[in-house]
Amino acid sequence: MTSSKVISPSKLAHVVLRTNSDNFKTMVNFYKIFLGGQATYENDFLSFITYDDEHHRIAIAGVPGTGPKTLKTSGLEHIAFTFDTLDDLVKAYTQRKEHNIFPIWSVNHGPTTSIYYADPDGNQLETQVDNFDNLEDANAFMTSSEFAENPIGVEFDPEDLIKRLQSGEDVAAIRKRPNIGPRSMPVDA
Repeated sequence: MTSSKVISPSKLAHVVLRTNSDNFKTMVNFYKIFLGGQATYENDFLSFITYDDEHHRIAIAGVPGTGPKTLKTSGLEHIAFTFDTLDDLVKAYTQRKEHNIFPIWSVNHGPTTSIYYADPDGNQLETQVDNFDNLEDANAFMTSSEFAENPIGVEFDPEDLIKRLQSGEDVAAIRKRPNIGPRSMPVDA
């Protein structure tokens, strides 16, 4: 048995989502809007969607006979997308609202400020911004007793976040997670 570390990939390239044939077009349209993306290739059962320098970040496959997603089984919990600034995060939130795409949860985890959504199949999507200016500070927070006490985070209202940003409040103060004491995983999660 070897103890050498396996070489890490240089990046995560894409995620493929399976949907049923009837929901294929709805899912494709949702992701094009949600990501501000476009298809690099698409037919009646496959769509390869990109929004950046990768040829596709999300692929959607419409597979006949695919059943509905259930939240009580093992599997992928969510896909996370990072924005550069809080302003960009809330601008995307506002733009999505214009397309009737509304969040299901908004939380300051500590390392990130995050707004979560669900796609038409119920897959969860996290949009986030890093709260620390460097990896060392983020890692230090994640190894702190404060994070161990509450690894989930503190909910917030995105509309309040927008008001705080528009009022000129210091961004560092907005990014700092309030300390609410112990919190654990909800039983019905």
